Amino acid sequence: MKITDLSIVFVLIFLPIFWVISHNTDNAQEAQYLSNRYKMALQTAVLDAGAVMHQNEKQNDEAGYDSTKFVKADKELALTTFTQTMALNMGIQDDPAAIRAMFNYIPAMVVLDYDGYYILANENEMTGDLEDSIRQVWSPKKPYTYSDLNGNSINFTLDGYVYAYDAGLGMWVEGFQKELASSTQIPLLQNAETFEQIRRSRIVTSVQDDLADVINRHNEFARRNGVSYTFTMPLISQEDWYNSINDTGLMAFIQGIPVGNQKINNYAIGGGRLVKKTAMVGGVDPVSGIKYYYPSTCNNGYRAEEVFTNAKQAAAQGYFEYNCSIK
Repeated sequence: MKITDLSIVFVLIFLPIFWVISHNTDNAQEAQYLSNRYKMALQTAVLDAGAVMHQNEKQNDEAGYDSTKFVKADKELALTTFTQTMALNMGIQDDPAAIRAMFNYIPAMVVLDYDGYYILANENEMTGDLEDSIRQVWSPKKPYTYSDLNGNSINFTLDGYVYAYDAGLGMWVEGFQKELASSTQIPLLQNAETFEQIRRSRIVTSVQDDLADVINRHNEFARRNGVSYTFTMPLISQEDWYNSINDTGLMAFIQGIPVGNQKINNYAIGGGRLVKKTAMVGGVDPVSGIKYYYPSTCNNGYRAEEVFTNAKQAAAQGYFEYNCSIK
């Protein structure tokens, strides 16, 4: 056989293989790019939604109970903000049909409020019309509950404040665990370390169980909308779970978006508590003339020249750090 014939045979055999490899490589690169894009879109949307959750017009819904974590979560505003940010980052902000289709791949959202949580999921609506019988609704607020064998019941919060039924006294009480330890007969309230372990575990387990149920039901709705992907409860590390219940916040899941021959899955967690930061003051030493920045709580007698939100801003304006511990 001539060398030219061998060359032709080689090309005929290996060209399709090279094409398949190249095609798969291109698909993998596209999937990676889109995966990163969707991941950033989801994270940004959750952070934006978490940031507006604490906004409130009603004075009686503002922080209370002597707890910095008591913030009434505005779930509707959070959902609107989440949807707008996701649509904008995915380039579908002017396409209502595409936005509705996007939620076919979002099996659940969770809003963690101070004393309970809400889950946004698809539910059947009794309208008589099959096409319009499915809509997304928020669940009623579900408290973080716990009960023991003695008949005691406790509703946890995101900190040590509890609403508890003392079966021995036959009455409801409320307050911080350390305050109720000596005035109630509820065993769980007697030990701060055990209380904290059970509180965290119970909150996480409650949300996990409800999420698993909601995501399982979402598979039925997804099939009706032509989505063949099987949605599952994502594997979230225990550290991420415990971080998510430190403050009011929002969790969102995105699964099954097709990219080439792959599916994109991800989740994001965002906090919603407004944290007040100590302002940085820029002042001038009247003796040396050196410009210093220091916390507003520092009483050094310098005349304030400027106020900054953080040390980096002050340093950028030529101020040096002042050690308030030195008298």
